[in-house]
Amino acid sequence: MTSSIAATPSVDVEQLRTKVQDMYRQVAREPQGHFHFEMGRALAERLGYPPGDLDAIPAESIESFAGVGHHFDLAALREGETVLDLGSGSGMDTFVAARRVGARGAVIGVDMTDAQLQKAEMLRDRAGLGQVTYRTAYLESLPLPDDSVDVVISNGVINLCADKAGVFREAARVLRPGGRLAISDIVTERDLPETVSCDATLWAACIGGAMRQDRYIAAIEAAGLRVTAVQENPAYRFLSRSAQGASREYGVRSVSLRAEKV
Repeated sequence: MTSSIAATPSVDVEQLRTKVQDMYRQVAREPQGHFHFEMGRALAERLGYPPGDLDAIPAESIESFAGVGHHFDLAALREGETVLDLGSGSGMDTFVAARRVGARGAVIGVDMTDAQLQKAEMLRDRAGLGQVTYRTAYLESLPLPDDSVDVVISNGVINLCADKAGVFREAARVLRPGGRLAISDIVTERDLPETVSCDATLWAACIGGAMRQDRYIAAIEAAGLRVTAVQENPAYRFLSRSAQGASREYGVRSVSLRAEKV
């Protein structure tokens, strides 16, 4: 059962991380560049982010937003909670979360790309959001103690990780009993061919690393979380022809889901 849940193509992990860091360094520094995916405020609003939230957070974080869905309705954040954002990028979701949990709450963003973290920290300091902190780390090895956060969120990032089962185990480890996971990510209906799934460049473009949806959900539940809601995000779309072709042929698409720690 484990092999069917965590089946991971033989991509070079270090090469993959380098490709991802290179791409998302550009996302942070040159958000008007050309990518396989859409970015910015128009995307965020189409996915479901309320304009009031976007008006209240740093515009530069929205420019570098490259998420694939909206899951704050599933997260149902409450004042005073501690939230962890996996792959926090330039900080947009951490700033939205900070509005929900208030000054008595805490938001922790984790990312591996220095340019993203530096931009997020600069914007946080300028906005005076003292409840937001950032850590440099890989999602498969979180620098947080067991049972330390109420909610884990993530937007379009876990598909970039080679060891997705490891990411979900870490998310479950740091969640308090009864805590919840609310994420958006890219999944597939059918297995991708090795020409796609073993290509680090296509992984970094949010295509090659997409996991089949049934296996993705099985990996979450194997980590000790119970999936309670899954919804598709039809408003999300890829931009490049190659990505659109993969979407049509293999059912590559965006979903949001909620799970709870058993």
